[in-house]
Amino acid sequence: MRIALASTCIADAMFPQAPRAVVTLLERLGHEVVFPAGQACCGQMHVNTGYLAEAVPVVRNHVRTFAPVADGEWDAVVVPSGSCTGSIRHQQAMVLERAGLPDEARAATAVAEHTYELSELLVDVLGVTDVGAWFPHRVTYHPTCHSLRMLGVGDKPERLLRAVDGLELVPLAEAEGCCGFGGTFALKNADTSAAMLADKVATVVDTGAEVLTAGDWSCLMHIGGGLSRGGTGVRPMHLAEILASTRESPVVPGRPGADREVAR
Repeated sequence: MRIALASTCIADAMFPQAPRAVVTLLERLGHEVVFPAGQACCGQMHVNTGYLAEAVPVVRNHVRTFAPVADGEWDAVVVPSGSCTGSIRHQQAMVLERAGLPDEARAATAVAEHTYELSELLVDVLGVTDVGAWFPHRVTYHPTCHSLRMLGVGDKPERLLRAVDGLELVPLAEAEGCCGFGGTFALKNADTSAAMLADKVATVVDTGAEVLTAGDWSCLMHIGGGLSRGGTGVRPMHLAEILASTRESPVVPGRPGADREVAR
């Protein structure tokens, strides 16, 4: 398959190891990955904060950039984020429809129909759970809110993790509880966010895991900050990073430059 990568703002600016790992993983599975140069934000931050008018040019840019997938130039668009995939699938057409742009709204729907969060693409579209990964570490998984509730990815990420050679997957208590990030929610409701984070950090530490993984670096950033400030030693890693790790090119949790090594 020919698959376009939507890297997401936060990954592009702060956590490039996630989209790099997606490329490494998909190419190892025999697929071609393309990176549309015109991509920017999907508009989620604007929409979730109530700035629908301001979201219009951002959403229009995303739809124009990824429109080739609806024409068959690419087979799919992959996004290493449940929240961004949710925004593309459930918000973009609405934003354009409200702005009086019905043709562009239909184009947004067409793009969304071919857009998948990473675990969806692997399990539902490519039909794989064992991607040939090796990661000899004790890992716990946090199901992020948008992937769990908006996309309904279910146990797909855990099925992928269970198939990783050497990986010990330990259950996370109260896993479905929100970590407290919620984008601008963490800024507008800092005390509530901090309390939710404290609960999540406590359950992660109780697992005895070396690594916390999830499908969104935004949530991992939030939880990872709490884990770091508490001196817990637990390392946050995106699901794609774990799935990209092999015996020949291992990803080592917390080692500087690990993302660059695995992307070779």
